[in-house]
Amino acid sequence: MDLGLKDKVALVSGASRGIGLAIAKALQREGCRVAAIARTRPAIDGMHGIAADMTIAADVDRAIAETVDALGGIDVVICNVGKSFARDAHDMTDDDLQHSLDLNLWSSARVAQRAVPHLRARGGGSITMIASIWGREAGGAPGYNIAKAGVVAMAKALARDYAADRIRVNSIAPGSILFEGGGWARRQAADPEGIAQFVARELLWGRFGTVEEVADAVAFIASPRASWVTGACLAVDGAQARGF
Repeated sequence: MDLGLKDKVALVSGASRGIGLAIAKALQREGCRVAAIARTRPAIDGMHGIAADMTIAADVDRAIAETVDALGGIDVVICNVGKSFARDAHDMTDDDLQHSLDLNLWSSARVAQRAVPHLRARGGGSITMIASIWGREAGGAPGYNIAKAGVVAMAKALARDYAADRIRVNSIAPGSILFEGGGWARRQAADPEGIAQFVARELLWGRFGTVEEVADAVAFIASPRASWVTGACLAVDGAQARGF
């Protein structure tokens, strides 16, 4: 299926590895010209790498401006920065919660806010925010749970606010995704038996999801082929979550 993304300009934050990198590559395969953003400049063939920290407003401003200057505008925005902190509520400090909100929620808000004028100038476009199944129901680290729930809610609110501008806003809720250097890979290395039990108990397909499976869903939702999908939160989790 042709997703209609050829020659569109896509900005992908958190693109140095894992889900963000897979999304950047998926959009590139569909013909997008991609600005890949991470704290350390991504070196990805055929993409415009930008070193910027999405928790710093000035860095977001600079990354947006550099994307527009280098690639001529913005059509597609992927907000992917995120991280989990303290695993239990009794261990969570004020700083843990603040860091989780900064990385998971406010980074998405900053990128979206600053990208909207450029999407509007192109006659519309799409913003896709990477949330989590733990933004749709209880689970995961408490600060992460709170922040990702905020991402889901923010995407819905922005979808309604920007519908008149023909800007679609959605969120994607991955389940447990395994990739080299990621949190699940670290836990698997530290406790292979425990993680094997987790997989048998919680992951009905008997395996973790892959970054490519998330990226393919994102590419579709971000594309003109999903023209009537906005304000939605799509779970990509192999039926891991228990919510309706």
